[in-house]
Amino acid sequence: MTISMVQFSSFISELLFNTLRVAGFFMVVPIFGNQLVSPRIRIALSIAAGLALTPVMGDAPNIADLNLSIMVDLVLQILLAIGLGFTAVIFFQLFVIAGQFIGMQMGLGFAAMVDPGNGVSVTVWSQFFLMLVTLSFLALNGHLILFEIFVAGFKLYPNGMELGMGEFAARIAQLGGWMFAGGVLLAIPAVVSLLIVNMSFGVMNRSAPQLNVFSLGFPFSLLFGLVIIWFVLHGWADQFHRLATEFLDIVSGISQV
Repeated sequence: MTISMVQFSSFISELLFNTLRVAGFFMVVPIFGNQLVSPRIRIALSIAAGLALTPVMGDAPNIADLNLSIMVDLVLQILLAIGLGFTAVIFFQLFVIAGQFIGMQMGLGFAAMVDPGNGVSVTVWSQFFLMLVTLSFLALNGHLILFEIFVAGFKLYPNGMELGMGEFAARIAQLGGWMFAGGVLLAIPAVVSLLIVNMSFGVMNRSAPQLNVFSLGFPFSLLFGLVIIWFVLHGWADQFHRLATEFLDIVSGISQV
């Protein structure tokens, strides 16, 4: 078996383009792209995935003919992969926003903890929802479905093909609006219930001013908040299934832009 320099150069070009595109995806996608995963592991996963995708993907521009046009195309391919990974970040942040709303209403705005995955401070309930959605996403093989969508976008937009980045960016911006709407809808039952509890303390303060509402209000809000969260979690599976289905439908449409 003999391999010519032309074949070897073509294989290296395809491997390079595929690996860099997969690396852009793994750099930002949740679970694989957070700070807990070593950069060496992400690089190894990118090389392994790029090597596995090379035989089934189309031809890539030869690096021996490297010019400005090829470099621009490479940057666009990486941006496309980063954009698809960022859509998954938007889905996970939906539940963080819901936890922020609930935690602030319970009076836990000061009880912030560092999110080890993103390195930012979030409320306790945001961290709880983030861990819950991560475990649920992995249990349902969501990471495999997301990678399948990424590969499907890879086939639709092979290396060397011009991309409509304007429409692609507009779709991601629309997904950001869906994130805020979904976070508010997810938190509304708990927020409205806690609002009624706080309003009852306001009525109590007006009817019995001698009571120290501030010393009573916080523990009662915290206690009622825990009970309300307990009831809200009974419908967690249905809510997660609905949001995950909407997310995968939107991302499938984005990958086909």
